[in-house]
Amino acid sequence: MITRACAALAALLLSGCASVFTPPQTAALQTRPPQDLAPRVERAEVPFFAQERDHCGPAALAMALVHAGIPADPDRLADAVFLPSRAGSLQLEMIGGARRQGAVATRLPRELEALLREVAAGHPVVVLQNLGLEWFPRWHYAVVIGYDVGRHEILLRSGTTPRVALPLRTFEYTWARGGHWAIAVLPPDRLPATALQADAQDAAIGFERAAPPARAALAYRTLLARWPDNLLAGIGLGNALNAGGDAAGARAAFEAVATRHDSAVAWINLARLRLDAGDRAGARKAAQRGLQRANTAEPAWRDAAAAALAAADDRH
Repeated sequence: MITRACAALAALLLSGCASVFTPPQTAALQTRPPQDLAPRVERAEVPFFAQERDHCGPAALAMALVHAGIPADPDRLADAVFLPSRAGSLQLEMIGGARRQGAVATRLPRELEALLREVAAGHPVVVLQNLGLEWFPRWHYAVVIGYDVGRHEILLRSGTTPRVALPLRTFEYTWARGGHWAIAVLPPDRLPATALQADAQDAAIGFERAAPPARAALAYRTLLARWPDNLLAGIGLGNALNAGGDAAGARAAFEAVATRHDSAVAWINLARLRLDAGDRAGARKAAQRGLQRANTAEPAWRDAAAAALAAADDRH
C-alpha cells in the first residue's frame, strides 16, 4: 500500500531507531532462542504476486490461498477486499475474503515466536505492518515465508519484491505499529500450529457463515480433534450437519455434546431432531434433561426447553 520510495524512507527511519533499542520480542529470541525451533526456515514454494498500487492486501491474501491449495487471483480478490475509499483493505475484509474463497482465516498470537513457529510448521503468515509512523501510518500487508534466527532476519514476500530479508527488530517495530495482527489462511481440514483455542473457535464460527454446510462441519471436526471439550464447536458441528441434511449425524453430534457438557441448548436440539425422526420417547427424555439444566444453570433456555417438552408431549 506504499510506494517503494515511502517504504525505503520508512525502513531507514526504523533502522535508525532499531540501532538504539532492540524491541522485547526480538531481544528474547536473540538471547534465548527456542531449542525446539529450527534455526532457519524458508518456504520458497510460496507463490509470489507483485502488488499493484494499494493492492498489497489482495496480493498477500492470494499468496496464502494458493499455497494452501485454493485457487486465487489478486485482481479478482481486489474486488472483494479492496476499499477504494480507504485506499486499502481492512483486516475484516481480508478475513472475509479468505472465507469466501473457502479458507479459514485464523488470528495468531501476538508473538514474534508464533510467526516463526507457524512458518516452521509449513504455513506462511499474512501480517499487517505500519511502515510509517504512529501519527502518519503507511499500512502494508506482507507474507512471512521464513526466518533466520542466527542472522536475526525474517523473510517476506512484500510489495513488488519476492524476497525481502528484514532485520527482526525492524520487522517487530513495523508489526507492533500494525497491532501485531497476523493470520494463517488454511483449508478447513487444517489448523495453525500456534493458534489459541479461542481464536480457532472464532475462525470456525466465522467460516460457517460463508461456507457450505459440509465444509463448515469439516472445520468444526478439525477444531474438535485438537480441543474435544470445545462446547461451541460441538454445537456448531451439529448445526452444520443438520443444515447439510445429515439428520442422523446431527443427532449423534448433539447427543455427544449434550452428554459431555450437559448443555441445555444441545439437549433441546437433540429433542427436536429426535421428534422429527419419530422418536417421541427419546425426544421427551432429551427435552426433560434440557429443562432440568435450564432451571438449574442456564435460565435463558428455559422457555425453549419447555416448548421442546410440550412438543414431545403433544400427540395430536
